[in-house]
Amino acid sequence: MPKLPLRATSSTVPRSRGHPLEAGAPTRGPREFHVIGVGASAGGLEACKKLLAALPSNHGMALILVLHLDPTHESMMADLLATQTTMVVQQATDGMLVEPDHLYVIPPAFYLSIDAGQLRLSTPEAPHGARLPFDFLLKSLATEYGSNASGVVLSGTGGDGSAGLKAVKESGGFTVAQDPEEAEYDGMPRSAIAAGVVDLVLPVEKIPEALLTRTRQPADAPPNTALKQVVELLQANTAFDFTLYKPGTLQRRTERRMALAAIGTEDMERYLDLLRKDPAELDLLAKDLLINVTGFFRDPEVFTFLAEKIIPDLVRAHPTGRPLRIWVPACSTGEEAYSLAMLVSEAIAALRRNIQLQVFASDVDPDAVATAREGCYPEAISESVSPERLERFFMKDAGGFRVAADLRAAVVFTVQNVLGDPPFSRLDLISCRNLLIYLTPEAQANVVSLFHFALLDDGLLLLGTSEEVGGADSRFEVVSKPVRLYRRIGQRRTGTQAFPVIQSDGVRLPSRPAKAATPSRQAALAELCRQVVLEAYAPAAVLINRAGECLYYLGATDPYLRLAPGQPTHDLLSMAREGIRIKLRPRSSRPARRRNALW
Repeated sequence: MPKLPLRATSSTVPRSRGHPLEAGAPTRGPREFHVIGVGASAGGLEACKKLLAALPSNHGMALILVLHLDPTHESMMADLLATQTTMVVQQATDGMLVEPDHLYVIPPAFYLSIDAGQLRLSTPEAPHGARLPFDFLLKSLATEYGSNASGVVLSGTGGDGSAGLKAVKESGGFTVAQDPEEAEYDGMPRSAIAAGVVDLVLPVEKIPEALLTRTRQPADAPPNTALKQVVELLQANTAFDFTLYKPGTLQRRTERRMALAAIGTEDMERYLDLLRKDPAELDLLAKDLLINVTGFFRDPEVFTFLAEKIIPDLVRAHPTGRPLRIWVPACSTGEEAYSLAMLVSEAIAALRRNIQLQVFASDVDPDAVATAREGCYPEAISESVSPERLERFFMKDAGGFRVAADLRAAVVFTVQNVLGDPPFSRLDLISCRNLLIYLTPEAQANVVSLFHFALLDDGLLLLGTSEEVGGADSRFEVVSKPVRLYRRIGQRRTGTQAFPVIQSDGVRLPSRPAKAATPSRQAALAELCRQVVLEAYAPAAVLINRAGECLYYLGATDPYLRLAPGQPTHDLLSMAREGIRIKLRPRSSRPARRRNALW
């Protein structure tokens, strides 16, 4: 798991004189105004001057500028930029409060971040050529300010900022790149655009207007008429329904597609006309709105906490005879589901527990689910997956890595809408990170209620770093506030159902309410009935392939199967308990000759 590239060195960090650090000192709430992280390197000074010149006075935003500076020389950057703006321009010092209408400039030889509304300076451990200070700032902005964070990448070489913009997007923030065609050096903008983490690509003089449009629109403001028409077109002509998507996010993603189609943001009618005539553009917009952003062990500190403080106790206390069940809704392409499966598998092996792991991972995007089922990932995952885990849980494949059969068999992927389809039940852990931030408050409350129903007593709920359980405090207690980990408490509310009232075939959101029972609803009810009956009355069963490898378990298989010592395996005969193996041997060979059950 990657190590954070910094260490605190208070003896060398310049302290703020204007805002000294005091224990318990009050700070301005981090969501009262928008904070913009701006990053640049080569050619960045001129781009920054143009950006500041286009900003009006008293815009109410705070800007934090990260430039790749020579660590051996003092910087005059704050003085140079002060002549370009009416904002208060300061070189950042440790402990300085972040305030609106201020521009803070990173000092040489330091990393800059934000914690509790204050600037924090730290010295990087990485060699100078490997430092990514803009990524570092943006990741802290995403954590601290959530949807009130924005990232702007300007002229520069290299890829600094791409990973940070991804974090900003995942927290519901806004991202912009300078048009590479006008940038003096296009490396940083092109890297961010190629990574798919940029909402808008604009000439630098147009970026302030986009930022102000974003900051002046409340996140939960009702959608305008044109935006409603976009949602209706998507609802009528694609498999997805974005009715309860936050209007702010809808607006930004739509404007991004408009920019790619060379249509100005003020010409929504023209874009609506394009959507009506071009089904391919409708599909591209729908895909853009799905925001399938994920990664192995994303937010390493979260997975470190789980691996060290939570999962060992979860495995140690889990009763024998019942599988340990985990659900990962909105799983995208599967990296997070596999990451959790790896952690739990390691704990089961380390504690020598004979328990079965069942990870259910679902997403509304069939293409993402297909990728997850395939289990093939590029070589770049070696940056976030340790060599030991690559060796144990993956096989080297052409151009990358493939998930090993044992890990793959522990995770079941399915296409599912978390608000429109029946949930999984009797769960020990739900991990739903960075879904709620895209939903309206009403939809968020519905999802949290659904999770409370699906979890067992004392079951755990893991959310994204910018998400909370909201008004469900009486039904969840905090395990770790920084990690956003909660434990289920309280009783199910009267009238709570196993599936939500609003039915949908849509995108991680509720669809239009059904006036009468539809075929899809009937199918969902039938599937729920089958699931309940099977779990309650069906005998233990195992699905195997021609090689005798277990693909799926149903019911309580512990009296018949056990984890074999040594290397992990899903071979049926190797897992069979004494006295059963002989009876299984002739039966397990039958499916290769004809289709029938083992028992």
